[in-house]
Amino acid sequence: MLRYTLSRLVSLGLSLVVASLVIFAVIEVIPGDPASFMLGMNAADDTVAALREQLGLNGTLAERYLAWVGGMLLGDFGVSYTYRVPVADLIAARMQVSVPLTVYALVLSTSIAIPVGLIAAARQGKATDLAVMATTQMGVAVPNFWFAMILVLIFAVNLRWFPSGGFPGWDKGVWLNLKALTLPAIALALPQASILARVMRSSVLETLSQDYIRTARAKGLTRTQAVLRHAFRNALIPVLTILGLQFSFLLAGAIIIENVFFLPGLGRLIFQGITQRDLIVVESVVMLLVGAVIVVNFLVDLAYAAVDPRLRARA
Repeated sequence: MLRYTLSRLVSLGLSLVVASLVIFAVIEVIPGDPASFMLGMNAADDTVAALREQLGLNGTLAERYLAWVGGMLLGDFGVSYTYRVPVADLIAARMQVSVPLTVYALVLSTSIAIPVGLIAAARQGKATDLAVMATTQMGVAVPNFWFAMILVLIFAVNLRWFPSGGFPGWDKGVWLNLKALTLPAIALALPQASILARVMRSSVLETLSQDYIRTARAKGLTRTQAVLRHAFRNALIPVLTILGLQFSFLLAGAIIIENVFFLPGLGRLIFQGITQRDLIVVESVVMLLVGAVIVVNFLVDLAYAAVDPRLRARA
């Protein structure tokens, strides 16, 4: 297990280095000068030059890359061109919304999808299975922003059970904030739960075709008992892969939902940084999100080894 973990750590480090190079290169090739954009077309040349010097835009590419990476390693993501505050402060404030929203949506999708997928697999070809497949197909097809607006119309405007948008802040109490995050979490969880349920069903059905499952059935176990006692754990590897990808997607890809519900999260911060050409915010937040994706995949690899001892033996 130690060798396997060390090999995954080396892969993690290399992935982070490559990701930082790619993100820095992509930001650098964007046409236009951030200083000129900030000051406007009529700004004097000496004013633009002074701002470029203040923002550290006059160094070579290598100097700027090393300064950016070195700062991130020390927790210094630079200063926002637009907000004139440290980017780390902006990220910390927005993560108080994005991370709870992501976890909330992932818990909802997982708690729905895994039992639904198991039930569908246990009842393959019957009415329950057909209903699950039809419902999940619709869940995948429905755009989450449209579903979000329907939720607002029903539960916020008509029933008034939940707020239609905004985030009061954790200092206002946990209950108010959970209510504010419930509708966006449901809107995010619907398509993810549908995908995960279908993957769970397919993985369990594939496992049920193995010889050891047939042996268990021959010893008198019912199909449901075989699913719960033997097939479930062995079917978890593809499910863990999807869970890792879903966490990354929910953390980085909730920009539309955050705008629908006026949530001040990381996705909305990236959108604002792009529209305001605040490149230091964009590259720092994108690097943070990419790093989160890589770290989550690393944890998923470790979960593979915990579920399947054969991976530890091959390491």
